[in-house]
Amino acid sequence: MAIVIERNKGLQRRSEEQFGLECPYCGIYSHMTPQSVPEFDQLHEDQPKHVGLVYQCDACLAPVFLRFGVKQYFENAIELNRNFIELERPKERFAFSYLPQHTETLFREALSCYSNNNFNAFASMCRRAANSSFAAMGENGKMRAFDEVMVAQNIAEIDDRSFDPIKRVLFNSGEEDSLPLLNHAQAGILLEVLKDLFYQCFVRRGKLTRAIKVRRFFVREGNNSLRPSA
Repeated sequence: MAIVIERNKGLQRRSEEQFGLECPYCGIYSHMTPQSVPEFDQLHEDQPKHVGLVYQCDACLAPVFLRFGVKQYFENAIELNRNFIELERPKERFAFSYLPQHTETLFREALSCYSNNNFNAFASMCRRAANSSFAAMGENGKMRAFDEVMVAQNIAEIDDRSFDPIKRVLFNSGEEDSLPLLNHAQAGILLEVLKDLFYQCFVRRGKLTRAIKVRRFFVREGNNSLRPSA
């Protein structure tokens, strides 16, 4: 799927495939329509390494800003790399109310780093959030968390080499210098693994406990209503 800016035709996608993203404003996965493209002549004269394009979300009509690397300049066309950077990412959602307060604060900051493409700051905050959760779970909290993460690796079928940076972020102790540098893909894996860990250790338990309390309440109310009046 080549993306090309042509001298006389503007932005062209040499594929019938539709272009869609999760909108950072409405949160809907929607088709994106090109809205603003830099002038070809100016780009060709300056030849920057990156080009910014503005798309419009077809669901809410909001502008979505993307940055593309330039693959090659031709006489009458500029070919862009297929990969791009979303300058504004959708906010990550999570059932924060089930987390311990300190863990919630750190995890919210971690997600903010991720949404702003600050992936190594995200890794640092993930380590702090994970350590906070281990303390909240008690004496064997870290071991329990490690077991949950290993289950997640097995379910997702992630090989040990790819998964090693994730384990180092979450479970290694020591100075911040020991944190591995993460790329976008690795940060995405770390995000999903930590969300799953927190769900299994806090959200699932909280939801189940709440549901059982509600069931017991209605059972008691039902029993009281069946008692004969004096």
